[in-house]
Amino acid sequence: MFRYESLQVPVVGAPMAGGPSTPGLVTAVVNAGGLGFLAAGYLTPDKLTADIAAVRGAGTETFGVNLFVPEDGQVIDTEDIARYRALLQPYADELGVELPSDSALVENTDDFWSDKLDIVAAAAVPVVSFTFGCPDAETIARLHDAGSAVTVTVTNEEDARAAVDAGADSLCVQGPDAGGHRSTFRIDAESSEISLDELIPSIRRAVSVPIVAAGGITTASDVRRVLGYGAVAAQVGTALLRSPEAGTKPAHAAALVDPRFTETMVTRAFSGRPARALRNKFVDRFDTGSSRQYPAINTLTGGIRKASADDPHGINLWAGAGYRSASAEPAARIIEELASTL
Repeated sequence: MFRYESLQVPVVGAPMAGGPSTPGLVTAVVNAGGLGFLAAGYLTPDKLTADIAAVRGAGTETFGVNLFVPEDGQVIDTEDIARYRALLQPYADELGVELPSDSALVENTDDFWSDKLDIVAAAAVPVVSFTFGCPDAETIARLHDAGSAVTVTVTNEEDARAAVDAGADSLCVQGPDAGGHRSTFRIDAESSEISLDELIPSIRRAVSVPIVAAGGITTASDVRRVLGYGAVAAQVGTALLRSPEAGTKPAHAAALVDPRFTETMVTRAFSGRPARALRNKFVDRFDTGSSRQYPAINTLTGGIRKASADDPHGINLWAGAGYRSASAEPAARIIEELASTL
């Protein structure tokens, strides 16, 4: 079974749902000595199956797949969704976008959870990681039986203990500077502001499994620092967004070096879950009145984001705090540079 300690280079290419994580990016990270992850979030089962086949077709055997964990017992607040719909409607009208029907917002709220579990188990994916929660012990045991190592992404000590108790082999400890969604186990939970440098030793004292550090890691000194705190590897996402192998929207990649964008902030405006993004006009307009109804809000804003694909002020510019360090060099070169001081 896979162990992060076996990596030639202790760098992990983060799973980035919505396009940036491609089979080509996974393969490039693996060929550079690290571990690459496919992001199953938002994919159809058929697309996930095809992406796994593409990675293996490139000769890559050691890789990971990340799944989103649906929240048990989630209560959908239709009134709050209607309130946010009304807030978005004038902007949608400006773009000529028809917002999804109420029924569409409550379809597939589990992101094909069962189907995707079946796929990764049948494919015996070497590493399966989870975001937004921890699967139950039975699910983890099933993946172990298939030969998969299991990683759970956590943001605090309580969730770390729960993941290890359920059978997780390792943890991805995500600090507050991470770009994109925070891996809180509850949709309505607020993001912790405990720094990654504090989280790593705290969670190491609480559990005995290996820790992969994530969140705001974009330079070689960042990698060296988190390994010094006891992490066995560093996970990077923003650092790879501008690489040619990533499937990042051109407007998103360009915004990372655009002087008009000067800060990141955590917002629920795009999806209903807290996520760190470059501050743009969409965030300024809708963050204050945003809803906590994930994934309904992600679906609700989907047409707006698609219509605004070329407008950096209308899309979710996920980015970690160190976004200015993101390079447009090939992924292999980025991984090499991140490991250059080890």
